[in-house]
Amino acid sequence: MFTDMPDRTSDRLLHALKAAGPQTAATLATRLTVTPVAVRQHLDRLLAADLVAFEDLRETVGRPKRLWRLSDAGHARFPENHAGLTLELISAVSAVFGADGLDRLIGHREAQTLAAYRAALDPIPGLGDKLAALARLRAAEGYMAEVGTAPDGGFLLIENHCPICIAATQCQNLCRSELAVFQAALGDTVEIARTEHITAGARRCAYRIRSVS
Repeated sequence: MFTDMPDRTSDRLLHALKAAGPQTAATLATRLTVTPVAVRQHLDRLLAADLVAFEDLRETVGRPKRLWRLSDAGHARFPENHAGLTLELISAVSAVFGADGLDRLIGHREAQTLAAYRAALDPIPGLGDKLAALARLRAAEGYMAEVGTAPDGGFLLIENHCPICIAATQCQNLCRSELAVFQAALGDTVEIARTEHITAGARRCAYRIRSVS
């Protein structure tokens, strides 16, 4: 990450923009509990380093609102886990064992992940608490996960980063596998739908989750 500033403010700014998307300098200052002047100074340095960009939105009255966001280089500061090796392994398995072999490998990964999630979630009562635990598990895996409230009163499981995005773009069964794991881990009394998808061009992945029992 951006490490040349002792107070790590620039690093925290990048994390805030990654986690919550485009924001004004004032919003970032509130989020990080620093002064707007300090935030603007760091944003100027990040802009010079090509790690952030901005868009001025004109409203009906007053000055335009400047929204800051990560640039492509800024997003690249949140690397995927061994992306090159993963792609090589996917290509090798597909070449040697065919599509069926790749599906078996994904199925094995799915079974291992599901077993770990069930062990962590099964003792927890209540959908909200289960999702909070699941978000912690996903965050530890690099997904920058959090739980929010859906407009319909259900929950949103939000993943602000995908550490396997490049691999998932090449092998979309990885994404379908994750959705299946969530469903199996949370049980038949829960309905899950993916509403945002990074590989489809969204800023984040999001899943709307609600109880149907």
